[in-house]
Amino acid sequence: MKITTPVDRIEGELAVLLLRGDAQITFNLPVFFLARINDLDIVDITITMDAAATDELKERVVRS
Repeated sequence: MKITTPVDRIEGELAVLLLRGDAQITFNLPVFFLARINDLDIVDITITMDAAATDELKERVVRS
């Protein structure tokens, strides 16, 4: 899944991203993930599932 969203503002060490234009859903992300990002910049965020890591985690949980 790819999300294209504006950086609404920077609050200290957090970038506040608007996931919907009406500001009903926001997402705070530490600015160290976003090199040279400023207010009103548009960013693309890609979210993928890591199937191998998920399987490893499930196996560790079952063993514990």
